[in-house]
Amino acid sequence: MTMEESSLDIQWYPGHMAKARRMLAESVKLVDVVIEMVDARAPASTRNPDFDDLFGTKPRVVVLNKADLADPEATRAWIRAYRARGWDAISFSANAGKGVKEAVSLVERAARPVVERMKAKGVNKTVRAMIVGIPNVGKSTFINRLRGSAAAKAGNRPGVTRGKQWIVVGPYLEFLDTPGMLWPKFEDKEAARRLAFLGSIRGEIMDNERLSAELLEFLRDRAPEGAKARLKIDMDAEKSGEQLLEEACRRRGWLLPGARPDTERASALILDEFRSGKMGRLTLEAPVQAPEGEDENGRETGD
Repeated sequence: MTMEESSLDIQWYPGHMAKARRMLAESVKLVDVVIEMVDARAPASTRNPDFDDLFGTKPRVVVLNKADLADPEATRAWIRAYRARGWDAISFSANAGKGVKEAVSLVERAARPVVERMKAKGVNKTVRAMIVGIPNVGKSTFINRLRGSAAAKAGNRPGVTRGKQWIVVGPYLEFLDTPGMLWPKFEDKEAARRLAFLGSIRGEIMDNERLSAELLEFLRDRAPEGAKARLKIDMDAEKSGEQLLEEACRRRGWLLPGARPDTERASALILDEFRSGKMGRLTLEAPVQAPEGEDENGRETGD
């Protein structure tokens, strides 16, 4: 099997996704800023294309979460691309809490025009920001880091947050946590594959063994060193995904009675190790390289 021969023809739109869309359309009228969270490892594939129509010209801040798992150079370039569109953007690691103060600063800056208008009328405006994104991108964990407590429900399964939650972050700052929302049909099969690799699509709708074999082929062609070191296998260009999977089973001792490769167990472990960054900091989509002399958020370092 090759990646070209396989197919991730995913077409689904569960009831809670349709409900989430209606909720977002209603809620955008209540907020001053939209915080769009994407996965730094695949910023384009983890952007819901429906959001542009839903939110229109509403001020927007893009948070590239899980930046600690992504290639820093690629993250810099992605942030530059967002800023070129007129949106503030920041890299963020919700698990580590890195970038909390800057994230709050960006939201406050995006809302500054409306705050100043209200201040001129003698009103201290409470800024309300809505955080949106696809399932499993880390929205609730992001809010928890901002507030410093587990106020928003968080989980490691896609779609844990199912209802609206207003979270008070400061005296004049509130965040609306919303359910993750995918879109009705994945026209771009490569984007669908990246979502599956990252765990943004529910695991039960596809076969883990096929998915892990495709992941190994992707890593074989794009970033073999991390997988080679972690799995103790030769990422030979001539080997198929199934062959690499079986070799990983033998090298790591994932075997059934009779020394048969336990590909079911291996697939789950390989996907988990990839998603947790144990195969290295990888970005699945290659943006234009950022110029030297900039920090991870695209700002000059002064070197």
